[in-house]
Amino acid sequence: MAAASLLRATPLNSVHRALGAKLVDFGGWEMPVQYSGIIEEHQTVRRAVGLFDVSHMGEIEIRGPEAGQLADFATTNHARKLKIGQAHYSGLLYAHGGFVDDILVHKVADDHYFLCVNASNQEKDFEHIRGLNRFDAQPELSSARYVQLAIQGPKGPATLQKLTPVDLCKIRYYWFADGVVSGAQARIAHTGYTGEDGFEIYIAPEEAERVWNEVIAAGAEFGIKPCGLGARNTLRLEAGMALYGHEIDASILPLEAGLDWIVRFDKGDFVGREALVQLRERGVKRRLIGFEMRGHGIGRDGYEVYVDGQPAGWVTSGSPSPTLNKHIGMCYLSAERAEPGRAIQIMVRSQLVDAVTVAIPFYKRAK
Repeated sequence: MAAASLLRATPLNSVHRALGAKLVDFGGWEMPVQYSGIIEEHQTVRRAVGLFDVSHMGEIEIRGPEAGQLADFATTNHARKLKIGQAHYSGLLYAHGGFVDDILVHKVADDHYFLCVNASNQEKDFEHIRGLNRFDAQPELSSARYVQLAIQGPKGPATLQKLTPVDLCKIRYYWFADGVVSGAQARIAHTGYTGEDGFEIYIAPEEAERVWNEVIAAGAEFGIKPCGLGARNTLRLEAGMALYGHEIDASILPLEAGLDWIVRFDKGDFVGREALVQLRERGVKRRLIGFEMRGHGIGRDGYEVYVDGQPAGWVTSGSPSPTLNKHIGMCYLSAERAEPGRAIQIMVRSQLVDAVTVAIPFYKRAK
């Protein structure tokens, strides 16, 4: 582990320390993994509202007359087709089709796109996009200008509505609006990484501590709790959401990860398109699938998966599910085996433990 002095810290680091958070090295950032406990924080988000500091995430902005052309060439989804104020999930790919990163793309204007990228990838992502820029567009790594807070859970909208004049009911899922939160200029995005309703807000770093405290005060009547990356991971796993470095990386192509829906072959050329077309034509050889443990044990990240006593794949993410009271996970298997209901085994501490494949996601919130 890197020395603490070398770790990056978000503007809310002192707040986390004052709250007694357990801090860990996460991709070079000192981040809270838990406060009161992962299970308690997880259940609070499912039942009420939790507040996450996700300011380690990166922001890249693309401006200029051909900003949309650069965004479309660099990413898999169709950025120019977005309406102003709309966002979508997308991928940055290498030429061979593997992931540079998975990202959120927000269309601020025809000549302005706002990208949210993974924390440890932000410099790499920026250099990748800049290296592709053959357009009249200017990409900028703007992470230092933003703090990102995630207000997630069924009471998340009611909590945030107390602090903004923006009518949150008018912001549809995967849309956003620029406005004011607790007197601070903010980008308010109806997005999230928990499988619950809620918002992610982007504000200036100097406003971070005050806005954090005001969100906590606004959510007090609902039982709001600060939540760490531990609960964020179990929540996203239940919702079947990919995590870079686990379900996706440079060796994984979107069609293998069940992310065909973020690839727009009909939009024209983009980085990785030729490789994905070839893969689609010859057929995907492996696919991501969920599993539930049947025997005693947890299928952790990286554990080997067996079918009929033979090595057949690997676990990408695995954990107890606080919502379902089961041990769940995701794994890669050959395409013909990656179907729900297949008996598999997972090597847990030198012992093969029974499991069964299931469809992803494991959990869907009630509408």
